[in-house]
Amino acid sequence: MTPATKAKLISHVGAWILKALCATLRFRIHDPDGTITRPDLMIGIFWHNRLLVVPWMFTHYMRPRRSAALTSPSKDGEILAAFLARFGIGAIRGSSSRRGAVALLEMRRGLEAGYDIAITPDGPRGPRYHLNPGVISLAQNTGTPVVCVCITYSGYWQLKSWDRFQIPHPFARVDVTFIDGQKIPATNTPEEFEQQRARIEQLLRGGHSDDLPAPVKTTPSPETANEVTAEPPSPP
Repeated sequence: MTPATKAKLISHVGAWILKALCATLRFRIHDPDGTITRPDLMIGIFWHNRLLVVPWMFTHYMRPRRSAALTSPSKDGEILAAFLARFGIGAIRGSSSRRGAVALLEMRRGLEAGYDIAITPDGPRGPRYHLNPGVISLAQNTGTPVVCVCITYSGYWQLKSWDRFQIPHPFARVDVTFIDGQKIPATNTPEEFEQQRARIEQLLRGGHSDDLPAPVKTTPSPETANEVTAEPPSPP
């Protein structure tokens, strides 16, 4: 079996399981500013351990918007890209360690083509709940607002992975809060850049009803901002 065939098979089974699970969940969408109904493009961000329900949520609550998400260039990323395609979501292959600058360029092209971009800013390896700087760089370079998507489950299983990945219990309530898009101004110093990174991180952290561990303190510079780190997909 070729890697491509394997990815298609796994994605088919995975999509079927996710659709069956999500059919039992009780979604509550909180969008007080009408963010998802406006035609403006966005860079949507959500924590890596909450990404499971995002494809289904996109299909049911965010049509007719077009979206592409960043995935790892690894074999796992190929499976994820095939999985997302079953929900009409494109894939941009890249990460901080491999093809980061190329992924940043392709995400910019995706925005220019009219696609929203979805990123898990603490992926693909963490630290958990730490917003990596690629999101800020992309927003500054394109002028696209960053929309924090905060997802909380009333009950879930938690895996022992680096991100403590969460799988909602059947029939759980899923609260999804969209925080109105944030424009990222130009910055001239590493300190100013860090202030913007920390501001968006705090917005994403603060939108969850459950307690999140304290973020890891870092001081990224504009030079390192070209490292893109994220993980849920080139636009189709």
